[in-house]
Amino acid sequence: MGVTTVTDVRPAFAGAESGVLQTLFRTEQGGHEQVVLCQDRASGLKAVIAIHSTALGPALGGTRFHAYASEEEAVLDALNLSRGMSYKNALAGLDHGGGKAVIIGDPDLIKTEELLLAYGRFVASLGGRYVTACDVGTYVADMDVVARTNKWTTGRSPENGGAGDSSVLTAYGVFQGMRASAQHLWGDPTLRDRKVGIAGVGKVGHHLVEHLLQDGAEVVITDVRAESVDRILARHPRVTAVADTEALIRTEGLDVYAPCALGGALSDDSVPVLTAKVVCGAANNQLAHPGVEKDLSDRGILYAPDYVVNAGGVIQVADELHGFDFDRCKAKAAKIFDTTLSIFARAKSEGIPPAEAADRLAEQRMAEARTAGGPRA
Repeated sequence: MGVTTVTDVRPAFAGAESGVLQTLFRTEQGGHEQVVLCQDRASGLKAVIAIHSTALGPALGGTRFHAYASEEEAVLDALNLSRGMSYKNALAGLDHGGGKAVIIGDPDLIKTEELLLAYGRFVASLGGRYVTACDVGTYVADMDVVARTNKWTTGRSPENGGAGDSSVLTAYGVFQGMRASAQHLWGDPTLRDRKVGIAGVGKVGHHLVEHLLQDGAEVVITDVRAESVDRILARHPRVTAVADTEALIRTEGLDVYAPCALGGALSDDSVPVLTAKVVCGAANNQLAHPGVEKDLSDRGILYAPDYVVNAGGVIQVADELHGFDFDRCKAKAAKIFDTTLSIFARAKSEGIPPAEAADRLAEQRMAEARTAGGPRA
């Protein structure tokens, strides 16, 4: 399983038989509670807000700002990401359901204060059912603007009552997941003398490099942005770089592969040629489609489910709602080590891939909350 990725989205929203509408009401693929299409002509805003579940509490998840190839692709991404957030928040022990928003367009070209304020008004119209934060293409400064029209905003700057950059604890949590993977596979919770390949050294990836180097790992990197690679190499001469992800996953002697960019990194094309023994990274929705988790298992590759190990950021922004305390958040993020180990243990005992074991644990918590009439927005 591994948080089933929605793939049945056909072009256009033509009638009730469209793939999008089928997906929204098909429990085994989507089962979303609410999806909101937002448009503000004055600012040029086009956005999708997807609320997958509020069984555990108000939906919490970031806002992605991306130049999608089509509006249908944007809806698909929002559906997949919001469902993943339900699972992530459940296993992080948070009293939050899953939600996600996407803003359609190139943030370098169309992001304006007017657009962000308009977006904030749409989020506010949901009355707290969805709490937003940063994601790919949005930053702390953006959340400060959104918060001017929407009080259900996290990931703000400390100057504006927020917790600041959530990528710090996201990277820390991924590192804990790697340590748990090393413990499970090699009997020692350290990456010392292990070769770790990181695809994407931007907001999260560059912090992960620091943790790994401090732990004594050998680090190989790649990124589509040359400036991101150059920044790492200038600061850490011991780090090496390869041309692209295709070269990285084929690197000889690779122990751990860490996808830290966009989703779909684990596919029918990449898994057969992957040299690493462990996959543990920050990217969301790493499994390109259902069945990939079994392919990894069949090849003897240990997969640390992405929504388990990358939960440090959401732990941080959730804490912001209650008066942010970094040490408290870091202590919670450190528990990702134990959660990951417990998932590996369950997977082994039940003879299933770790992704399926993680899904079962998350679904169990959400089901128990629904049965008990748990907290809802």
